[in-house]
Amino acid sequence: MEYSDDDFHPFMDFDTVIYLAVYGKVTGLLVFIQNMAWNDMEAFVWQNNVFVKETPTSAFMQVTTDGAHNQILNGIPDWVYEEEMFSTNFALWWSPNGRFVAYAKFNDSGVHNIEYTWYGEGQYPETVLIPYPKAGTPNPTVELFVFDTNTTMTTEVLVPSDVGAGEHYLSTVTWASDERIAVQWQKRTQNYVVLKTYDFSDNAWTESSLVHLTSWTIFSPDEPVFRPDGSSCYYIMSDEKHFKHLVYFIPTARSFLTTGNWEVTSILKVTNDAVYYVSNEHNASPGQRNVYKITIKGDSHSERECLTCTLNADRCKYNSALFSTKGTYYLMSCSGPGLPLHTLRNSRDGTGMAKVLEDNKDLENTLQDIAMPSVMHGTLKIGEFDLWYQMILPPKFDKSKKYPLLIDVYAGPCSQKSDFRFRVGWSTYLASTEKVIVASFDGRGSGYQGDKIMHALYKRLGTYEVEDQITAARHFIDMGFIDKNRVAIWGWSYGGYVTSMVLGAGSGVFKCGMAVAPVSKWEYYDSIYTERYMLTPAENQAFYDNSTVTGRAKNFKWVQYLLVHGTADGEIRPVSLSISVPRPVSATEQWYTDEDHSLGGSANQHVYTHMSHFLKNCFA
Repeated sequence: MEYSDDDFHPFMDFDTVIYLAVYGKVTGLLVFIQNMAWNDMEAFVWQNNVFVKETPTSAFMQVTTDGAHNQILNGIPDWVYEEEMFSTNFALWWSPNGRFVAYAKFNDSGVHNIEYTWYGEGQYPETVLIPYPKAGTPNPTVELFVFDTNTTMTTEVLVPSDVGAGEHYLSTVTWASDERIAVQWQKRTQNYVVLKTYDFSDNAWTESSLVHLTSWTIFSPDEPVFRPDGSSCYYIMSDEKHFKHLVYFIPTARSFLTTGNWEVTSILKVTNDAVYYVSNEHNASPGQRNVYKITIKGDSHSERECLTCTLNADRCKYNSALFSTKGTYYLMSCSGPGLPLHTLRNSRDGTGMAKVLEDNKDLENTLQDIAMPSVMHGTLKIGEFDLWYQMILPPKFDKSKKYPLLIDVYAGPCSQKSDFRFRVGWSTYLASTEKVIVASFDGRGSGYQGDKIMHALYKRLGTYEVEDQITAARHFIDMGFIDKNRVAIWGWSYGGYVTSMVLGAGSGVFKCGMAVAPVSKWEYYDSIYTERYMLTPAENQAFYDNSTVTGRAKNFKWVQYLLVHGTADGEIRPVSLSISVPRPVSATEQWYTDEDHSLGGSANQHVYTHMSHFLKNCFA
């Protein structure tokens, strides 16, 4: 979906301190920009074509001319790439010196459309069409080009032959230096990744190195992070024990800088003398995050140093950092379990002194008068794994009493619900006001605990992650403070799918459940996400057939089931049970007109109010 059609890109010209809106004129028409990227020059997308301007008021250069709605998209991703690969609405990348701009071209002409009705406020509704490749159906084709602003020449960056032109994905694009670009390509199966670098010489882009990685990727592969000179890079990949770790790549070799039964989750910054990253090593707790530093000395590296492990240790167990361009300063962000704390620090002075930017003192004072729930973490033994859960407990929790239980589930591949972030939301309300224990459990398929746990779902969605939620609920009941007659489950998106599969399992554990915007059948979902875990239906038909919600709907008669959807959900097309199941089922359906997958605005408030009433009736 071209969400970026509605984007408006204002900016500040700091030289003249004039607020400008980058519309401009193209052949006398108002330019409504779909995307814009800045360096020394400006690149923008209008009507699916790429344009370049030296300044906001100068004449433009038109880079592409073949853009067409729902057919050819230059510089912006189509729906499936925006949603599942790039997680952003831009596909423009400036080189550091501003000479080159890389852009992706997406051809959706062979992709099947989905359609839905947009009711709006007009006299008649409209039909919206979106190119949407479902599992096993034709995909968009993608090409990568580089435009040279000095010569106005455009050069294609060729797809590696071993990836397979046509049936490939463009995963990441990273400028390593002014004249070196790094690109990751994947096969359609997404179990083979090529990290390729290209150097500009003699007005052409030539391959300079090639790295092959054979593994099931998490989502889109992590981007390589290059040293300032562009000669080498850092990357996250699985080691021989199948845990994600920090790797140093030079053109002729690679070496792991970290190892252990824990995972590196992100690379924050690489400077001339240090690499900063986040991992969950400390306390052997997958749900914690700390910031680490490794000092660089030529091609050698020091032992890792934890910058946050002893800083406000009780308050701050989930940390990250945002660095300035040169890495001299960084914003240290503590997200919990205590109140969030944000400090500005200098990476060069060696003192670790900080300027407090936000300590949430006002919020702390406000919460003094509010009975807040507490959070408990622990593990359950399922098979060979110790798997983590968290429980949000009512104020003045008394383990001698019996409480209703709500399982808050997501359970998608590489997800994590049990962590140490501070949150205030619907679960807080239920625990503090309604005295409901809200629990989440990271079963098989969850992330940040090694590939063996995460890969358990490969080619078999709808199996272990569903079974483990039922098993966890039974364990919680056995703890002695759960009312076994008042147990419910709820989730959104993949969590809605798991909720539906759990209720359809007929386990007798759950009295009711609420599924918001769930997948009902994997053949209906998009190709990139579904095939990453399930391959195509032709390659894995048995597990596609056994993973449908509709196949279990007969068991909904034993539970209370609430299905919630927005009619304009372009991500997961809503399927009414009354239409998709050829038998009566016990279910309540709630529809929100013209609302998308997130159910924003007033619909968001209403859905939580509606679910609160539904849950009260269930637990009555």
